[in-house]
Amino acid sequence: MLLITVPAVELWDERNQEFVYTKAETLKLEHSLVSLSKWESRWRKPFFSKTDKTYEETLDYIRCMTLNPNVSYETYFRLTAKNINQIYEYMSAPMTATTFSKESFSRNNREIVTAELIYYWMIALNIPLECQKWHLNKLVTLIRVCEVKNTPPKKRSRKEIMNRNAALNAARKKKFNTKG
Repeated sequence: MLLITVPAVELWDERNQEFVYTKAETLKLEHSLVSLSKWESRWRKPFFSKTDKTYEETLDYIRCMTLNPNVSYETYFRLTAKNINQIYEYMSAPMTATTFSKESFSRNNREIVTAELIYYWMIALNIPLECQKWHLNKLVTLIRVCEVKNTPPKKRSRKEIMNRNAALNAARKKKFNTKG
């Protein structure tokens, strides 16, 4: 969960000809499958697409991420550039120590990833639905781990094995400064 403090501001109310002061607010945000699903339901398009989000779509996703009840619509327009950067950093953080080799995962890159597809992966891999509230990157990493562990090891040709062994031997020779 990410806590963001939206600062207090002083605004001019033209109708009443007076200054209006707002209080600072702390938002609790969670970048999760639940948030993604809410956003896609509202906008009826995939969140993970190559097209950039509009300012309105971005603010609405932040609204979908918000766990606080009854946050005023105007609060989101008071987000500062620093707040937005914190949110983007939080959304892009891996939230796990797990890493993958390039060989360990190859998904069809043309597949459009939507909330329903991620739910399908969860169900197919017997991942409990409680995980829908996890940070989205952590959930996707778990899905990848399950797929890697459930995939039988790739059989290598004799040539691939010999090339790999030759590369390992060359690296050892260089490391230990020997000729063989």
